Parts: sequence; structure tokens; C-alpha cells
Amino acid sequence: MRFYERRGLITPLRRTSTNYREYDEESVRRIRFIRRAQQLGFTLGEVAKFLDLPSTENITGNDVTHLVADKLTEIDTRIRDLTRMRTAIVQLTTTGITDGRCPVIASLTNDPLP
Repeated sequence: MRFYERRGLITPLRRTSTNYREYDEESVRRIRFIRRAQQLGFTLGEVAKFLDLPSTENITGNDVTHLVADKLTEIDTRIRDLTRMRTAIVQLTTTGITDGRCPVIASLTNDPLP
């Protein structure tokens, strides 16, 4: 929670007399949003941009489109990399190392597989 505070993503409602932070329901909602977005691969910088958008009633398609276009490219790249890695692992488990080349290491170094 303090980490999100330092990043300016949430603000405590107040502090108690014993200096504990108290958060309102909006902060709890924001924390849930932040954690879910992080699980989906968004960075805290990207999450901050989402949180800076106007209320959901005023968001335009362009607002969101600009924020997610780069993320879509990144996801597609990761899918290609993961697919290539999966293929290499399947190849390694079914045929082993051939010609002295490990398919997993080849996929990690972006070398073409035999």
C-alpha cells in the first residue's frame, strides 16, 4: 500500500491517532484495479495512465486505444516468443539435443531451429 502511495496511485483518507493509514472504498477499488492490471501485464506507469483518465462516463475510444495499442504489440511479441519456446521444449523432450544444438538455448538466443 505504501508503495502505491509513493507512486501517487492511492492516497490514504486520513491517519489515525496511532499513525495508521485509513483508506476509503475508492482507494480499495483502485488497489483492486491496480493489482488486476498488473496481473495482466500492465506496468505501474501504464496503470497510472489508466487511472488518470476521466471518469468512465467521459472516456473516449481514443483515450483507451492509445493506451492499449502498444500493449497489444507487446503481448503479440510475447505470444510469439512463448510459442517458439514451447516448440523448442517439445522438440527437446521428444528428440533431445541434435547436432550439438539445444533447441531451448537456440530459441532463447533467437537462433533459427534446425
